[in-house]
Amino acid sequence: MTFVFGLLGATALWLTYLWLVSAIVAAWISNRKGYGEKPGLATGLLLTALGPIIWLFVPSRPDSVWKRRGPFGRAKPGDAAGAPPA
Repeated sequence: MTFVFGLLGATALWLTYLWLVSAIVAAWISNRKGYGEKPGLATGLLLTALGPIIWLFVPSRPDSVWKRRGPFGRAKPGDAAGAPPA
């Protein structure tokens, strides 16, 4: 009987990790797309694994980091922030 509870505890721990990581990723994506961290955090906490996927399809704002530097932080060619100093 203890073995069954031990397996349930390990599964619950991994599901908790999944829940927290999805909330972190959704908050990061929504912040880079210009909406702030709170909407992404709420989406990630309420929809677990669907939260980050949903934020990938939400259009980014024109002045967001996602538009200026891309999804992973590299500056696009011709971007003033990524240009070498004169």
